[in-house]
Amino acid sequence: MKVSSLTGSDNYFESFEAGQVMRHARGKTVTPLENVLITNMVMNTAQAHFNSHAMETSPFKGIVSYGGVNFSLVLGLACQDCCENAIAELGLDKVRFRVPALHGDTLYAFTEVLATTESEREDAGIVTFRHFGYNQRDELVVQVDRRALIKRRSHWAIR
Repeated sequence: MKVSSLTGSDNYFESFEAGQVMRHARGKTVTPLENVLITNMVMNTAQAHFNSHAMETSPFKGIVSYGGVNFSLVLGLACQDCCENAIAELGLDKVRFRVPALHGDTLYAFTEVLATTESEREDAGIVTFRHFGYNQRDELVVQVDRRALIKRRSHWAIR
């Protein structure tokens, strides 16, 4: 079996150009499992992320999903289209949280390609993406810029 058959054929470095915008196919509902588990795993002590009783009387009327969970879900939703042929994650920058996500909210991801640049490797180039995560009410929940080293089709599609 060819290694290239394990990934999509339209997400190599050459597939991306600045200004390109994509809507990713899937959504992901924020559940207590990932939010509370990850909140506790990273030792985040803000009760808004795991204390239902305390949050019942808050303006949110429920548990607020930890921002790290929200942007991780958006990165994951964007991966199939953007980073399936990534060799390395180079940076996550300018993370912005706009409105909170609550348990039961569903996140959808969109991506804009900000730039494509050459790298020191002849078999890969650098793509800068801006990922946006919106909830089911079309409110922007999170935004994050990502730089990734992406395989070139010319070197990897034949493997």
